[in-house]
Amino acid sequence: MISTQKWKTRLSDEMIRRYSASKQWTNTSLVKSMRQCCQQFPDRTAVVDGVHTLTFAQVFERAQHLASSLQQAGLTPGDVISFQLPNWHEAIEINIAACLCGLIVNPIIPIYRDSEVRFILRDARAKLIFVPETFRGFSYLEMMDRIHEDLPDLQAVVVVRPEISVGSSYEMLISAGSETPLKENELDPNDIKLLLYTSGTTGDPKGVLHSHNTLRSDIDSMIRFRGLTKDDIALMPSPVTHITGYLYALELPFVLGMTVVLMDKWKSAEAVRLMQEHRVTVSNGATPFLAEIVAELERTNQQLPLLRMYATGGAPVPPELVRRALRLLPNCRIFRAYGCSEAPTVSAGLASGDPIELGIETDGLIYNHEVKIIDPDTREQLGINCSGEILTRGPEVMIGYTNPVHTEASFDEEGFFRTGDLGFINEKGYITITGRIKDLIIRGGENLSPKEIEDVLYQHPSVKDVAVVPMPHPRMGETPCACIVLKEGATLGFDEMCSFLESAKLAKQKFPERLMLFSELPRNAAGKILKQELKKVVADAYHAEQAASAEAKT
Repeated sequence: MISTQKWKTRLSDEMIRRYSASKQWTNTSLVKSMRQCCQQFPDRTAVVDGVHTLTFAQVFERAQHLASSLQQAGLTPGDVISFQLPNWHEAIEINIAACLCGLIVNPIIPIYRDSEVRFILRDARAKLIFVPETFRGFSYLEMMDRIHEDLPDLQAVVVVRPEISVGSSYEMLISAGSETPLKENELDPNDIKLLLYTSGTTGDPKGVLHSHNTLRSDIDSMIRFRGLTKDDIALMPSPVTHITGYLYALELPFVLGMTVVLMDKWKSAEAVRLMQEHRVTVSNGATPFLAEIVAELERTNQQLPLLRMYATGGAPVPPELVRRALRLLPNCRIFRAYGCSEAPTVSAGLASGDPIELGIETDGLIYNHEVKIIDPDTREQLGINCSGEILTRGPEVMIGYTNPVHTEASFDEEGFFRTGDLGFINEKGYITITGRIKDLIIRGGENLSPKEIEDVLYQHPSVKDVAVVPMPHPRMGETPCACIVLKEGATLGFDEMCSFLESAKLAKQKFPERLMLFSELPRNAAGKILKQELKKVVADAYHAEQAASAEAKT
């Protein structure tokens, strides 16, 4: 086998022996699974992407041709290729081609612009990038022209679905590759396969390194836990450049042989239409996707009788939202799940046969992971139902960051990954997320969890979306501020909000001391609310108010 390691990772011989012996690492490649799909059902629909419908045989043939062209371009095992694409079938082909060539694939979220893309491509040392010419009115080609000179490793920009004839286009590579035989490499399944960058909400993005084995461990465990089969049909609205979309649109369908329906632009009405037209049975997506599907079904009085499972997460999920969804989708198992780029699926959701309330009130059953909860200050391990920092260890946890300093800081002496999230585990092994360590509001020395307050406010009939963030306070240091998006035509005042919280028996010290209304809350591509941006807006409003008050007194 050829080793392609270009970054220092946390892999050890002991780790490889342990996970291989337990069969949690199967040393099976995506290419091997894709070949099996093509042998068993070559003409089965693999992907539906707008007007494009491709079979497994067609996808694999195009991926092989692309791989051949990449080899002819001089790319060798261990090189990094990036793509900044919407949910298009070409992303699937690129991912398979990379595996055929032993390349490391680096998805980049489409909403990123010059600064983020420049940083990622430099840090990844990417040799080639695939981009649309334009998408949603933005010219990716012009962006690459602006930043190309700052990227000494980047050899080529390939345009996917060009609107006009440009230099190196994707279909030209597919065509050229059909004329040259592909030379496949037998690679080490513990080598790096995926380089994915975190959202970077608190600084520069971190490059997360996953191997063939860590990714496959997640996929295999989800197939087992959720009872997925080749007869399922999945809708994927989450970006394929995010860990959720990558795993469950670019990888899992081509391991199992199931059909995936891609959405490149999110519209709730279109999502419902696609689920009905293509007889979708399973889907997953961040909190906003579920919320808008629910609103659309309520508005139109439509049904989705074939949808049997919907997993949601990526951002805090209000229990009331899951209850509303269950009322509308009685045939569907709806649950919360928890994970991150570094540890994709720490909790898998609601186990078959368990009470449905566990899928509503918790973030799912811990599966394929060892999790411990520790006191953030003393580092002592806590017991059942005690909230603290979540640490996890398992076969699908990343093998490191591109920066070894970040890797060293993110794991404890026992090899547990420090998630930075807060939560607790109940007696049945279900985990509940209570917030982020960095999001805690410290009011007069007391730690307040924003999520606890948000979950209560979500139950108010006028509230569509909510985030609670800290606001400066002259005596307490900081105190909660509620940032709320109202439902269309609804109203909510500060006194009414406080009365509602009082009726819900929330402790007085947790009451927000300011209510700010927004048309929408800022979110990243994973659906997480960008609380740092809200904190700045709230702080600026507070300081402007203080300055005006001081000026009025003089």
